[in-house]
Amino acid sequence: MPVYNLMVNGKSLSVQAEPDTPLLWVLRDELNLVGTKFGCGIGQCGACTVHIDGTATRSCLLQISSLEEVKITTIEGLSEDGSHPVQVAWKENDVPQCGYCQAGQIMTAASFLNSNTTPSQSEIREAMSGNLCRCASYNRIEKAVADAAEKLA
Repeated sequence: MPVYNLMVNGKSLSVQAEPDTPLLWVLRDELNLVGTKFGCGIGQCGACTVHIDGTATRSCLLQISSLEEVKITTIEGLSEDGSHPVQVAWKENDVPQCGYCQAGQIMTAASFLNSNTTPSQSEIREAMSGNLCRCASYNRIEKAVADAAEKLA
């Protein structure tokens, strides 16, 4: 089995995996970074969202063989102590209900706010529309993203 050298959460790591193994399973099963969740396996729900070179990306769709030259950030790497403005806003707005989708929601929001620190409500809604929440916490999610944007401005 091939060995891949990855940059995950600022650390150089080597993993052994089949070339077509999805990043999601390498993160969870090989690196024990279980904050990234399996939701649908087809890139539709957003539970597995991570950052690839700062861009929110579905890890269930990425083959490990294509990731040796990129920076991968998981929810565990967003901040070591939960102090990222999006994470703080999530807590202040009491966003999670079951919590399953939250890592993907937070990673999507953080990537979005890196490129737009003064979003309108419609821009927030559009940016977050690809992440599903079975508990329907969408209003609190949108409020938390808006609050995080204010913290970043």
